[in-house]
Amino acid sequence: MQERKAWHVNGFLALLLSLVLVVGAVVLFIAVGTQDEPGSGLIILGVVMLLLGFVLMTSLSVVQPNQAKVITFFGKYKGTVTDSGLWLVFPFTNKARVSLKVRNFNSQKLKVNDHSGNPVEIAAVVVFKVTDTAKASFDVDNYEKFVEIQSETAVRHIAAQYPYDSYDEDGTFSLRGNADEVSSRLMAELQSRLMVAGVQVMETRLSHLAYAPEIANAMLQRQQAAAIVSARQMIVDGAVGMVDSALQQLEQRGIVLDDERRAAMINNLMVAIVSERGTTPVINTGTLYT
Repeated sequence: MQERKAWHVNGFLALLLSLVLVVGAVVLFIAVGTQDEPGSGLIILGVVMLLLGFVLMTSLSVVQPNQAKVITFFGKYKGTVTDSGLWLVFPFTNKARVSLKVRNFNSQKLKVNDHSGNPVEIAAVVVFKVTDTAKASFDVDNYEKFVEIQSETAVRHIAAQYPYDSYDEDGTFSLRGNADEVSSRLMAELQSRLMVAGVQVMETRLSHLAYAPEIANAMLQRQQAAAIVSARQMIVDGAVGMVDSALQQLEQRGIVLDDERRAAMINNLMVAIVSERGTTPVINTGTLYT
């Protein structure tokens, strides 16, 4: 079902006309009551005017800003009024109010197993608004509840597709390392789920992401170990570059070392650079061969 415009005209003139009809009917009834012989024609005219005024009153509808009125006539959808103001619509119709304001939904903290099988806690904020009042009113039972359930389902599905963190430097997609990409994919999946309800998803963001308490300590130790290994790798790479530069400068200045002296120098430089603690120099008064 698609939204369409309902017939509506300015309601202020209808309101004025209905008041005139009601007042006119009252005046006729008073006039008939003062006559010695009441005329049936005046009574019928007064009743007709009163009924017309009542019909016009039931046809009036007030639409607030950023709201819409879904008009149904004995179970048949007649259209939607989205313009704010006082309007005259079809008489004897049901006028259901639907909000067009931007709203947000904050999901609960969900415990989900990520792609690696680790239990994680995840939650998201969804910003949405209704763009098709017909779908929101008739294609789903309760579009707000529908958004809530589908949001949690989409969050579970996205969280199960990717690992919480990537421990390899190969650009692996992860929930923690690619928060913007995760939000974009969550938004795309959620929009495809909510099209049936006439809802537009404007933004999605992860509001909470953490390991489950039962494995949080173990995963923290793993992250610390990975950080130490990465730092060590950087230190070793830098030390190798520094040693190579030192050897090249010695060769450029004409200082030639044999293989054994060269190996000893490399060993001493690597130990001095890579060691976590300050090294204690040992003065050799002899040579490498004595």
